[in-house]
Amino acid sequence: MDLTNAAVLVTGGSCGIGFETARVLRERGARVAICARHQDMLEAAAKQIGAFPIVADVSKEDVVQRMIQTVVKEYEDYNVLVNNAGFGVFAPLIELSAEEFFRVWQTNVLGAMLVARESAHHFIGRAYGNIVNISSTAGQRGFANGSAYCASKFALHALTECWRAELRQHNIRVVQVNPSEVQTGFGAEETTQVKAQNPSKLTASDIGQFIVSMLEVEDRGFVTESTIWATNPR
Repeated sequence: MDLTNAAVLVTGGSCGIGFETARVLRERGARVAICARHQDMLEAAAKQIGAFPIVADVSKEDVVQRMIQTVVKEYEDYNVLVNNAGFGVFAPLIELSAEEFFRVWQTNVLGAMLVARESAHHFIGRAYGNIVNISSTAGQRGFANGSAYCASKFALHALTECWRAELRQHNIRVVQVNPSEVQTGFGAEETTQVKAQNPSKLTASDIGQFIVSMLEVEDRGFVTESTIWATNPR
């Protein structure tokens, strides 16, 4: 698509992959709204890149409905969702509580579904749209202590395939991106803190550029799913 015609919502857009994706989209000329739970971080991020901020918790249905209404009011031609909001809790199975497990799923699975559902209503009405689900290589292969996070990303993969099957007839592209380990402040809380950078590993900026390049494919085609790994991490 021509990104100068893009009107985008990036969830989890105040930091990490979401922020970098929004930043690159703005550089390409797209209009961008970003959402996050913490107002101070969100407004600072939006001001930095010239995005439209919306305070929202994607796991709450009524909040998501109001958020999409706000986006459509701001951008009547809203046409791209980057479904990025997510976090992880990592613990051995025998120490994983039901509360922690459900909390991850509320954001990573239920939240992704709610935002996609409300966006799809608008996209179907316009007979055009794009949904980019940010998954993970953790959605392709499990690992020790990853029960909650890996299960949520495997579930997102299933949702992506279902939505693609349903929405292609409406000229809606549904794409999934699977980053491997990325150097961000990833965790249970939104944060701008990042560990000392390792030049051999992926950065949030790498993933943002990658997502935008997938969106830039001409509308007559799309990359259904793509995985990005560091070439030789050390």
